[in-house]
Amino acid sequence: MISKDELLRYDRHVKLSVIGIEGQEKLKNSKVLVVGVGGLGCPVLQYLTSSGVGTIGIMDADTISLGNLQRQVLFTTSDIGKLKTNTAIKQLKKSNPLIELNNLPFNLTTENALVIIEDYDIVVDCTDNFPSRYLINDACVLLGKPFVYGALHKFNGQLSVFNYNDGPTYRCLYPDMPKQDEVPNCSQVGVLGVLPSLIGTLQATEVIKIILEIGDVLSGKILTYDLLSNQQNIISFSKSEILVKELSDYNLKCDLPLQDEILPSQLKEWLTNGIKFNLIDIREEYERDDYKLNDTYFIPMGDMLSSLEKIDKSTPTVFYCESGNKSKTVVSILKRKGYNKVYSLLGGLIQWKLER
Repeated sequence: MISKDELLRYDRHVKLSVIGIEGQEKLKNSKVLVVGVGGLGCPVLQYLTSSGVGTIGIMDADTISLGNLQRQVLFTTSDIGKLKTNTAIKQLKKSNPLIELNNLPFNLTTENALVIIEDYDIVVDCTDNFPSRYLINDACVLLGKPFVYGALHKFNGQLSVFNYNDGPTYRCLYPDMPKQDEVPNCSQVGVLGVLPSLIGTLQATEVIKIILEIGDVLSGKILTYDLLSNQQNIISFSKSEILVKELSDYNLKCDLPLQDEILPSQLKEWLTNGIKFNLIDIREEYERDDYKLNDTYFIPMGDMLSSLEKIDKSTPTVFYCESGNKSKTVVSILKRKGYNKVYSLLGGLIQWKLER
């Protein structure tokens, strides 16, 4: 039941016809696990807390550093050196003392993932590394739990919901884990400070939509957002036949080679030996500056699905972007649409320039 204080606190929710008292009770009775209290985790936690999600698990083993403050909006200079989970809970309780906040000041591991995630209805991935992301996905698949995904790169963000109502999983989009350090993260290439708050807010929105069963949940769709151009694109993808039977050693799996990707050294061999293939730059026009690879054709990522007639299925085609992250997404989606000779340049132009 909703108390008098809760009716006052959540008045603007209750007045919405699609929420009302019944919807607010759903929020109160829900349990959400947020893995990672960084740039994404901070806004996710703020909005889930203020929205009245009844139980929130807050997981992170890290402490606050000076470099976190540019984007991790729950923390201040006086918090440097403190545990993120402890500090976040202290701040969030000031915002809403009516909800339960579970302190999990350690990392998600193969040993604890199933036990911890089993207690929650939804998992929010606010991590910045692939082992954690694949572990979250696989544990959620085994337990039948949806998870809300967010990712960041410089001025670009991605958002999706996986394993929702038996929908596509993270492995349907990215079947194999990249090798360690082959895709740069935010600590290596940077991120505009406001971007995590934007994507984190959208993650919190998807959580609320799932709980309330309203709106169009981003299941089987990945939303990309470009801050510099304010362009948003939604690309659909389908469920694959990949099965998850058990958890594995995710750190070791990082060293396995990827499918559907080409090393910079391999691409150089193709160029040198005159092998017939197409080369497509999927960056937006403003991202291209003066650098491109030889014989490049341009199709921005957001125009890809409306430009399929320009991609020859019979000829190998290599897609590239700055880091290899966007091109990997494009290749995964095209593979689902019957394009079997498509490849992503591993590490993108960043890795290409390093190996010149």
